[in-house]
Amino acid sequence: MSHPAAVQSQKTATLDALYALIREDLKRVDALILERVNSEIPLIHDISRHIVASGGKRIRPALTLISAQLCGYTGPRHIALAAAVEFIHTATLLHDDVVDESKLRRGLATANELFGNKASVLVGDFLLSQAFQLMVADGAMKSLKILSDAAAVISKGEVMQLMTEGQPETTIENYLQVISSKTAVLFAAACELGAVVAEEPDAEDALREFGIYIGIAFQLIDDALDYAADQATLGKSIGDDFAEGKITLPVILAYASATREERVFWIRTLSDLDQTQDDFDQALAIINKYHGIEQTIQMAERYCQKAKDALAIFADSEARSAMLDIVDFCMSRVY
Repeated sequence: MSHPAAVQSQKTATLDALYALIREDLKRVDALILERVNSEIPLIHDISRHIVASGGKRIRPALTLISAQLCGYTGPRHIALAAAVEFIHTATLLHDDVVDESKLRRGLATANELFGNKASVLVGDFLLSQAFQLMVADGAMKSLKILSDAAAVISKGEVMQLMTEGQPETTIENYLQVISSKTAVLFAAACELGAVVAEEPDAEDALREFGIYIGIAFQLIDDALDYAADQATLGKSIGDDFAEGKITLPVILAYASATREERVFWIRTLSDLDQTQDDFDQALAIINKYHGIEQTIQMAERYCQKAKDALAIFADSEARSAMLDIVDFCMSRVY
């Protein structure tokens, strides 16, 4: 199968400076996570260890750690809250993979592929329970509210996405609402917690905005890459969104400009999920015809700029520079 829109790596933005600043704190977060999943129940232990150890850049907990550092925090609270953020994220991955019937994540077999759907859902619930225990142990109502509200919004976002499946006529506004709820809200909570533990209320709004904007940008790039990357780059099967009937921005843009014949194609393949072996190449051709991938990347760039602007209230520092690096890294994935 050809991929005419495949994107080659040209830029070299990295997160090296970020991880250098938070290395010791991130080690403590990882140690806490592994301690909390060290269950006497073998299945909980095995599935939790599988997904925790399966890679990933720990972007969300890293945002909590670097945001706390940006605000001058020197205490211990950000460690447990960063772990709680990662537990919420990991639980949603387990549940998402079951709903989506995914077989690969980060290039490895998903937990549901290895252990089955029932076990994955139940262990996802266990991980959520760990997150809430850590929130309560923190003892601050504000942090508990931020993370519990985020968990509630994520659940709503998952349901909203389910309702848009197979509906290529979905509006851009509805799509942005889905990804804001499903993805960006946890980025926002992770960042806001840094200001909360540092007791810097004037920084809360700016960090929450940064998180929302960078979270939206990350999801936009992910959605573009599903039609524009190769499997080694993306770490999952290319075309999964198409195969599952997911409605993402490249499709929405292509459908909005489509001819009648092209709209019939989208209805057959995404609404009816009546797909042949050659249909993904046809989908790519239509999306490229209307510059759907380029427009998606351009929108991500606009949100990245908004994220950078949100940090303008902070003085120059290594922590601020590292957060700007996160923005550049987000965009570097498509260049």
